[in-house]
Amino acid sequence: MGLFDQILNAVNDPNLQANAGQLANIFNSVQQVQNNQGTDNSTMQSALSGVGSLVRSSLQQKRAEGGNQLVESIINQFAGTSPNPSAVNALFGSQWESVADVVSQRTGIDRNTILQMLPMLVPLVLNFLQAGNNTQNPQGENPVVNNFLDADGDGDVDIADAMQMAGRYFTQ
Repeated sequence: MGLFDQILNAVNDPNLQANAGQLANIFNSVQQVQNNQGTDNSTMQSALSGVGSLVRSSLQQKRAEGGNQLVESIINQFAGTSPNPSAVNALFGSQWESVADVVSQRTGIDRNTILQMLPMLVPLVLNFLQAGNNTQNPQGENPVVNNFLDADGDGDVDIADAMQMAGRYFTQ
């Protein structure tokens, strides 16, 4: 089951945090970042995909070091719709410039633009993942995070694609 399907299931599951309002806020925030940066949809999708890929790698490493509880703690602490440099630090430490270089190389987007976008995009990606939190037990298993971290190992995960599909679905 794909990440988009997990999001739809989370919205339809009253035990999970996801709701149309939360997702609409995320998409509105992405649109605001896009407008503030003067980028088009394609550029924003590339940026989200590149940042999402590195967030995924970082969360996989955090999970290997401290288990699912550490991953959930980071998501719960730093998810949001406002710029948050602490979210970037929590995932990447002092490696901001390296992260920006990688995203820039993958996407063709200027590294300075990526540096400006990181504190805005990382909390949005984490907020998107938070949609799978169990409302009764926030430290319980999060199927959205499990799918994002690709628990089955098939490599078929892209946060930008899932957010784009969910955005179309929830903003109709």
